Amino acid sequence: MRTVWSVLWFVLAGLAEIGGGYLVWLWLREGRSAWLGLAGALILALYGVIPTLQPAGFGRVYAAYGGVFIAMSLAWGWGVDGIVPDRWDLVGAALALLGAGIMMYAPRA
Repeated sequence: MRTVWSVLWFVLAGLAEIGGGYLVWLWLREGRSAWLGLAGALILALYGVIPTLQPAGFGRVYAAYGGVFIAMSLAWGWGVDGIVPDRWDLVGAALALLGAGIMMYAPRA
């Protein structure tokens, strides 16, 4: 059950970081309301809190989160911006997720 919660925290952190960053992007790059930028900033602050809920130490959590971020960013781009990842994007994301899984969940002596 601990691993399930850990994966959920990674997904929630990814949604907060990518979603918050996207709102700031819309404000600054697309000329949308400053309220979107403020909401994005608040969500990004929440992103800073979520990883503290992980069972592992800071370095390992943030290193592993990098792999999760890669995969989730591609998924966000596909779902929100309609940019379909090519096979090399998918291979790279799969390798990043494999590395993240090894770092976080491999048995340690």
